[in-house]
Amino acid sequence: MKVDLNGRVAIVTGGGGAIGSAMCEQLAANGAKVVVAGRTLRTLEATVNAVREAGGEATAVTADVSNKESAENLIREAVRIYGKIDCMINNAGINGGPDDRKRVYEYSDELWDRIVSVDLNGVYYCSKYAIRQMIRQGRGGSIINVGSIVGLTPLRLQCAFTAAKAGVFNLTKTMALECAPHGIRVNGIAPGSIMFEGTRKLFYADPVKAEGIMSHIPQHQPGEPNDIAWATCFLASDEAKYMTGSVMTIDGGWICGYNREL
Repeated sequence: MKVDLNGRVAIVTGGGGAIGSAMCEQLAANGAKVVVAGRTLRTLEATVNAVREAGGEATAVTADVSNKESAENLIREAVRIYGKIDCMINNAGINGGPDDRKRVYEYSDELWDRIVSVDLNGVYYCSKYAIRQMIRQGRGGSIINVGSIVGLTPLRLQCAFTAAKAGVFNLTKTMALECAPHGIRVNGIAPGSIMFEGTRKLFYADPVKAEGIMSHIPQHQPGEPNDIAWATCFLASDEAKYMTGSVMTIDGGWICGYNREL
């Protein structure tokens, strides 16, 4: 996808992961300078190297989005390095593993706190400080919050992840209402099942399990990280200038309705 992001500065949290790295690469390919943020410097540097090898510009900044001081420092560092912020992409997120999937009355309080602190609080902290900077700049901006289709249509046995992602989308709409007078657009992305190394091992290595997942998807296939990255580029660009408070669902039709015969 080609849009004009020349001269813009974008921060991507979770920039060392599969989806985050694809976002960074596509944003840079379209002209943006990218701050690649996350907790693990090794994976951040891998993304930065991929961007630079393709001719783009990127810098790694370590940050823990669940910590408000760290989130504030991320914004400060981005401004120190590039002088401004045009786009804040809240992509960082965690979930429990297969052994953690329990009913709400059996769920781990510690895991609940950990997931909500990253997946919801992290969006709040990073957005809060990015918005303040954008208002000071006086040129508007774009905030993109990455959630999940489970924030729109809940799944059982994942109460913390589901609640956090639903919170992300309602927070997105609240921020859109509050930030529109400042020319700041706020939108969300709800990915469905996206294929990368982690999900390949977890869901798609077993043909029976893979078929069980794909039976929910009318297109009968998982998405790719670039499917999310291309949507991110669009929302960051002027082509999306009349979009705010929206949630783009990229899921192969998963939440259209019940896809299996009864």
